[in-house]
Amino acid sequence: MTELTDVSALLLSRIRDVPDHPEPGVLFKDITPLLADPAAFIALSDALAQIAGRTGATKVVGLEARGFILGAPVAVRAGLGFIPVRKAGKLPGATLSQAYDLEYGSAEIEVHAEDLTAADRVLVIDDVLATGGTAEASVQLIRRAGADVAGLAVLMELGFLGGRARVEPALAGAPLEALLTL
Repeated sequence: MTELTDVSALLLSRIRDVPDHPEPGVLFKDITPLLADPAAFIALSDALAQIAGRTGATKVVGLEARGFILGAPVAVRAGLGFIPVRKAGKLPGATLSQAYDLEYGSAEIEVHAEDLTAADRVLVIDDVLATGGTAEASVQLIRRAGADVAGLAVLMELGFLGGRARVEPALAGAPLEALLTL
């Protein structure tokens, strides 16, 4: 438990609060100082790779864009494949897409149709769980591709935004793990 506490303290110490970004009243959690610190970035990658191991994942999905930054080194450290889930229109070739609602409007994400199979157990990785819309859509997309969802892991969960309540039903019992809950 001390090790996890030490890692959590290190990660938290490297996340910078930026008031009024991207709009007035929002307190943005900037992870770029964490990424710039090799010890913190390695600790984060190792902690997420341990989650991948516990879930029995065979592939890691990273959600655009910071999920790419976090997910790719986790996949390498865990010896797994990495699959990017992108905003609609960014991937060439045949894709599967999933639309979802945002607070004001809607969005769509895509994955290459051939990148996931029924033999895959997928760990979804992102930097933040906020309202849960993108995470929920990614879980639905992975299942539509025929793969099993091994879980969802995030660096930080903004608990006051209620994302966990939105995404847990979609996870259908697969774990949701946040290294930090703010």
